[in-house]
Amino acid sequence: MLVLLPPSEGKAASGRGAPLKPESLSLPGLADARAAILDELVELCVADEEKARGVLGLSEGLRAEIAKNAELRTAGTRPAGEIYTGVLYDALDLATLDAAARRRAGKSLLVFSGLWGAVRVGDRIPSYRCSMGVKLPGLGALNAYWRAPMASVMPEAAGEGLVLDLRSSAYTGAWKPSGEVAERTASVRVLQSRMVNGVEKRSVVSHFNKATKGRMVRDLLLAGARPKGPAELVEVLRDLGHVVEAQAPQRAGRPWALDVVVTEIH
Repeated sequence: MLVLLPPSEGKAASGRGAPLKPESLSLPGLADARAAILDELVELCVADEEKARGVLGLSEGLRAEIAKNAELRTAGTRPAGEIYTGVLYDALDLATLDAAARRRAGKSLLVFSGLWGAVRVGDRIPSYRCSMGVKLPGLGALNAYWRAPMASVMPEAAGEGLVLDLRSSAYTGAWKPSGEVAERTASVRVLQSRMVNGVEKRSVVSHFNKATKGRMVRDLLLAGARPKGPAELVEVLRDLGHVVEAQAPQRAGRPWALDVVVTEIH
């Protein structure tokens, strides 16, 4: 099972470990694209702080993020699973998983990133600020820039098993499963169900969407679940106490769509 996650906008501080070693990152087929983005991002943040703030879409209060990017090559690193914070990662709570579940997380979780393309949670990276929505002056929109490199490496990364796609819309454009990979891919939407005047109303949730996805992945890791495809995933999630409604694709080469329905959001 391969689980595709979005990164978090906010991140923990860089660690005290050795500086970035690009060759140590997973998915080495992305190395050239990573190097090109890193070079332009660092150069931009060193040369023109005001221009960098505009390109990165940062408020005045986040100006310090530019200095962070300027030092990406020399900053300390820590595992990506510690760098990424926020609602989804708080709910996933990798640090409190047992040893077996942490090993499963290291093999199955892949975090998409505007700067790195995608990394595994054990890859050591510095803290940074560069979302997939950024448009660099030289390379252009990162969402589009990553499509060719990701298309070359992701089918192999997906292997032959289930792909559970939990990415936010900003990151899905960088790689869209196709062909037989898509047929064993399940994307997830979280809906809140409420009774209004005796009638059920459902709405898409945002903040709690992330928390629900984090808890769902944690449950799968702790259970040691290895669903072979979307249909089996639905049964596993239901056994774990999640309310799931599945929509199989209407034609070949399309992913499954799963709705996880919650009544209480927390």
